[in-house]
Amino acid sequence: MKFVGAHVSASGGVQNAPLNAIKIGAKAFALFTKNQRQWAAKPLTMVDIDEFKINLQQSGISPSHILPHDSYLINLCHPEKEKLEQSLEAFIDEIHRCDQLGLVMLNFHPGSHLVKLSKKEKEDEAYLSEIENSSLDMVADSMNRAILATPDSKVKLVVENTAGQGTNLGYKFEHLSYIIERINDKSRVGVCLDTCHTFTAGYDLRTSDAYEFTMNEFERIVGFKYLSGMHINDSKPPLGAKVDRHQSLGLGELGWEPFRLIMNDERMNDIPLILETIDETIWAEEIRELYALIEK
Repeated sequence: MKFVGAHVSASGGVQNAPLNAIKIGAKAFALFTKNQRQWAAKPLTMVDIDEFKINLQQSGISPSHILPHDSYLINLCHPEKEKLEQSLEAFIDEIHRCDQLGLVMLNFHPGSHLVKLSKKEKEDEAYLSEIENSSLDMVADSMNRAILATPDSKVKLVVENTAGQGTNLGYKFEHLSYIIERINDKSRVGVCLDTCHTFTAGYDLRTSDAYEFTMNEFERIVGFKYLSGMHINDSKPPLGAKVDRHQSLGLGELGWEPFRLIMNDERMNDIPLILETIDETIWAEEIRELYALIEK
């Protein structure tokens, strides 16, 4: 069974997110549990928590189909120690917030190495790999520290693939595998695949053959046992552009075929499939259109 939703607003309080999911007919949703562009945030109150849980029960959506996203400010491989520690502290706070709300996953981007590279250095695969692997080691170490700091938590840390824009890590399936291999408690780690990011990172999804090749590569390198959610987005940039620009479904470079394949792929059953497309006014329509793609 497929569980489709969108990254809904939590404006006015986290308790509003399930209500906003209901309005668009979602069976899953994502949210920010705090302002994603600020370091400091007020603690969740018991009223916030209780109202969230009441509204979530009203929505009929399971916590296993909710994919909260952490703050955009967090960088688990920041090269400056003080900023790295600030990121880790904020990340641990995000885990605590998920625990308080009864949520079982936290979605995040692996981070950015922030090293200024010349064109020649970028083209030197061995040198680039050394820079990236060193930073991926830091990501894994930060995750292990966060897991150790939250021993009673059931929150799975769900690392998202990226488009590879700028100095962002996670644009190769090998990056995801590299991180997972270094996590001590594998039960606390998962992966989220973003269709736009996957495509602009260079993995084609536009035909049945291309889709199967890409998904077989994911299985070989990472493994579907780690797939905990997907972000369902069309792409403004072309294949391999390494630019992160989402588009409404069917209006970008991907077209409708990848989404038909996803909706009929049993490997994507029982995980949250979350829209982050650019026009929230048509999310309800996009959700209906995705379900209409399921072949009887």
